[in-house]
Amino acid sequence: MKKLALLFLTLLLALVVVACGGDNAGDTTDTTENENASDATEEAAPAGDAQFKIRAGIGLNNEHPQYKGLLKFKELVEERTNGAIVVETYHSGQLGDDRTMMEALQLGSQEVTIPSTAPIANFVNEFSVFDFPFLFPSNEVADAVLDGEVGQNLLAKLDNQNLVGLAYWENGFRNLSNSVKPVATMDDFRGLTIRTMENDLHLDAFRALGANPTPMAFTELFTALQQGTVDGQENPFATIYLEGFYEVQDHVSNTNHIYSPFVFMMSKPFFDGLPAEFQEIVQEAAVEAGQYQRQLNREANNEYLQSLIDAGMTYTEISDEARAEMREAIQPVLDQYSERIGQDLVNQVFEAIEAAQ
Repeated sequence: MKKLALLFLTLLLALVVVACGGDNAGDTTDTTENENASDATEEAAPAGDAQFKIRAGIGLNNEHPQYKGLLKFKELVEERTNGAIVVETYHSGQLGDDRTMMEALQLGSQEVTIPSTAPIANFVNEFSVFDFPFLFPSNEVADAVLDGEVGQNLLAKLDNQNLVGLAYWENGFRNLSNSVKPVATMDDFRGLTIRTMENDLHLDAFRALGANPTPMAFTELFTALQQGTVDGQENPFATIYLEGFYEVQDHVSNTNHIYSPFVFMMSKPFFDGLPAEFQEIVQEAAVEAGQYQRQLNREANNEYLQSLIDAGMTYTEISDEARAEMREAIQPVLDQYSERIGQDLVNQVFEAIEAAQ
């Protein structure tokens, strides 16, 4: 009788253990890793009846107009697919630098990223044409060319790289900041070590101006500026302010040396696997969110120049004469790259710019 009672108590205890902790018995997930994964994104995808998940990563932080545009894309896609597609958004280089994320798209291990055209040129050489210094005279002309036939034809070339170009967004006109001296003329560039993107045309153009360009991942830039590894960098005013570069840089100049577009791109294996109606929704959302992002970006760049001045940076205006001298100094570089890219394409771009003006 005692043996039966002991057996009954043993069975009862086992049932209690299973009831209290049985959900974890077969779960080998590291809780800490799971918490970190949820922290990696500002906007996690809802856990509904999703058929597809888009992981969208950018290098800039969550205050930048690029990220706000990405949230608009998320909103449009999830609403128009009734949650069948969910979008997870990652900022601040959480999924890697531009090149790493583009390669992830090619492999199908990430779905969306929005790099500048400079790193894209390492995959499709013709995109270098948009990194010609002093190419676009205004935002409006850039819009007309990028959204027109020339720009769309270049997006189509991404297909051969297992990528799909859906729309142009905007980084904006790039300007120089540094911790050494005010830059007003070409002579002021001499001897400055300037971080650039990994793009041969950018490197050669800065060498022609007398600077020492150093390619570096954006995620490493603040530390490099802080430690004096480089003297300066070049980015739109919004990026300079929102990334806190004013904390480690004393001078900023409106060089406006390059108008830098973003390209909203998607993994071709993923895009090709979407139903036709979802492909159309994603395409339209990328364009619509891009128009929203461009407007935000233009407002931000005007606002953040004043914020940089208020933060204590010395602001230097570049005269038309000084900018013309810079353009003349880099002309041999442009001639060289026109041959590499293809003179016909370069001519088409300049004709489109003239028509837009």
